[in-house]
Amino acid sequence: MSDLPRKAVTRTAKLAALPLGIAGRATWGFGKRIVGESAELVGRELQQRTADQLFKVLGELKGGAMKFGQALSVFESALPEEVAGPYRAALTKLQEAAPPMPTRTVHAVLEERLGEGWHELFLEFEDKPAAAASIGQVHRGVWHDGREVAVKVQYPGAGEALLSDLNQLSRFSRLLGPLIPGMDIKPLITELKDRVSEELDYGLEAQAQQAHAEEFTDDPDVVVPQVVHQSDQVLVTEWMDGIPLSEIISDGTQEQRDRAGQLLARFLFSGPARTGLLHADPHPGNFRLLPGGPEGEDDWRLGVLDFGTVDRLPGGLPVTIGESLRMTLDGEAEAVYELLCAEGFVKETIELDPDAVMDYLLPIIEPAQVEEFSFTRGWMRSQAARVADPRSPAYQLGKQLNLPPSYLLIHRVTLSTIGVLCQLGATVRLREELEEWLPGFVPEDPADGEEAVAQA
Repeated sequence: MSDLPRKAVTRTAKLAALPLGIAGRATWGFGKRIVGESAELVGRELQQRTADQLFKVLGELKGGAMKFGQALSVFESALPEEVAGPYRAALTKLQEAAPPMPTRTVHAVLEERLGEGWHELFLEFEDKPAAAASIGQVHRGVWHDGREVAVKVQYPGAGEALLSDLNQLSRFSRLLGPLIPGMDIKPLITELKDRVSEELDYGLEAQAQQAHAEEFTDDPDVVVPQVVHQSDQVLVTEWMDGIPLSEIISDGTQEQRDRAGQLLARFLFSGPARTGLLHADPHPGNFRLLPGGPEGEDDWRLGVLDFGTVDRLPGGLPVTIGESLRMTLDGEAEAVYELLCAEGFVKETIELDPDAVMDYLLPIIEPAQVEEFSFTRGWMRSQAARVADPRSPAYQLGKQLNLPPSYLLIHRVTLSTIGVLCQLGATVRLREELEEWLPGFVPEDPADGEEAVAQA
């Protein structure tokens, strides 16, 4: 019944053609150079053709292939500029749209999950989808009580397609590695596979979204739509207008870029502290800028969508992150090294130079060293180049460090958010948000502890 090309043979054939196509275009490029064409021109044309095929296939397949593409899209700013141009447009397409399901399929899912009289639940329902993503698409409607709503309908067979795609992608992850310098593709695919069951469970998504909606009710900076109704494969939430962050990235004013960047950083760090949950899918398609912030209609708030992937952190972000960041900024190399060893970032079988670890970390945390920092594609590219060059000390040390499983998702969300900030070109007071929301970043005042003991 689904229009997803989800038969194993069809999907595998489409995905398996990607590395063959990449290899074929490389041969084509070599032939062009033999006959005297500029290596630079050939290289750019090769990148363009590769990008077009890669993201055309990922977008058509939806499922895990598109989920992978969306995860990659936030790292586009790490690509060297001569490579980024051809990829940028293709990557951005994955952030907002995908081929839609036929109307008959949508109606069949709604009838199965909401009952034969599902039409009676709505005063209006638009058959044309307002947005489409990796495992479902969104339709605009009016609920029977008059509220405008977003109706998220899961693609039939989405789970099967997700796992099939990700298994196939992992088989040629090495070929995809050069897409993002300095990034190991295989662990990213493994982590996406681990999250499949959660992403498909609209009950868990509804719980996470409602927890945020309640916590951020009347918040001056962040808006989260309320959950209206939920059943298997269908999630109904309040509709939210606004300017997608992808449009701010392409056409926004500097004021909008800075405001969006500040609020994105604020949401990233305040969410776990306030809800015990970390929104773990920070690509631009999941955020909107809404007029009417604290300063009036000319100010902006951040609208947040899609809580299908969250990290559950009951105590907020680990205090180790804040403590190690603060000690790095203070130049406490030995203390930072001991903390990283204790948390498993340095394996027991490896011994590293604490000062070398400090030299590796300082450029990464540069945004926290100053009152405000301008995130740029150039800065992101310099960081990627530093850790991706096999000849550099940073590359060698990075290969020796270990990322404990409990930090995997936090690490990816942080990198993804930084990627979006660089795409925005936003100037952000990041240190302000860290001081307010990151446990351990501001050392505890001993007087506070003495006062608490005295009161007890």
